[in-house]
Amino acid sequence: MSKVKSTDYLFLSTYIRARENALLGEKRLEQMVEAADFDEAAKVLTECGFPDLTGASDARLEEAFAERRAAFLDEFEKLCPEKQIVTAFRLKYDYHNAKVLVKGEGGEAQERLMSSCGRVAPQVLIEAYHADTWQEVPETLAAAIREARATLARTSNPQLADMGLDKAYFAEMLALTGTLSTGFYTGYVRLGIDVANLRSAVRCLRGHMDEGLLRTAVIPGGNVSPESVLRVYGEPVTEVFHDRALATCAELGAQSVEGAPLAAFERACDNVLTEHLTAAKRVSFGPEVVVAYLASLEAEITAARMVLLGKRGGVAPDVLRERLRESYV
Repeated sequence: MSKVKSTDYLFLSTYIRARENALLGEKRLEQMVEAADFDEAAKVLTECGFPDLTGASDARLEEAFAERRAAFLDEFEKLCPEKQIVTAFRLKYDYHNAKVLVKGEGGEAQERLMSSCGRVAPQVLIEAYHADTWQEVPETLAAAIREARATLARTSNPQLADMGLDKAYFAEMLALTGTLSTGFYTGYVRLGIDVANLRSAVRCLRGHMDEGLLRTAVIPGGNVSPESVLRVYGEPVTEVFHDRALATCAELGAQSVEGAPLAAFERACDNVLTEHLTAAKRVSFGPEVVVAYLASLEAEITAARMVLLGKRGGVAPDVLRERLRESYV
């Protein structure tokens, strides 16, 4: 564990609390949902520090969201007493890029689908992939990409390649967050693994897939062991995922297995992760405040993108509300 103390976060926590009111919370999201059109919804985002996106094309939207994500990660990398917190957030983009790279077989056109928010620049990954020289790529990521590439070549199944990358991602996350001065982030990651495994279990059961696929998909490191997850083939999902935090998700998952729409289940899975973050509201200062805030910044980009694209596509407000997840603020 890190020797950094919670008091080392006093300045940064105060800084974050002063900025939380600018987050895209439930009130502003509702304004966007109720907006008459795309441009009116986009104007709401300017209150949260987004650029003026009225009249923006889809390409400009994606560019603006990528710029915002990169800006806050760069800013907090400079301010955070434990740089590993920001590094852990960057891991997701490394492994997203790895999936794009492997499934696109390293094609140069794939760079436009990759994110610049990871630890490794997309072009560096592409060059390493082509040359099969990985000195510029973190060892765990490089090994995962090589293994995924071999899996795809052997099976022609991109889903299996993705599963291997997901396992590597969560393993690296657990190792990294385990070095922090708090177990809060590790708890969040473990819960994320549980949610990922519950989703895999529900989809396998719903699709009448055999146990072997779930055995391949299940990710170790969660609060529910891989062996326990596999029990869903003989026991109700609600019995396997019975922890209080997951109870609602499991119940909705069981309904989905029986044919109910997946939307409510998927939303509950996302919301349980947000609920974990709300514990940071009771912390005056410390790394928990940073973790929750960075996760909230990522969530607001996801929500803003969903609403704006929905407005452009003429999606009804009630349908948009059904798709939105709970907000941290």
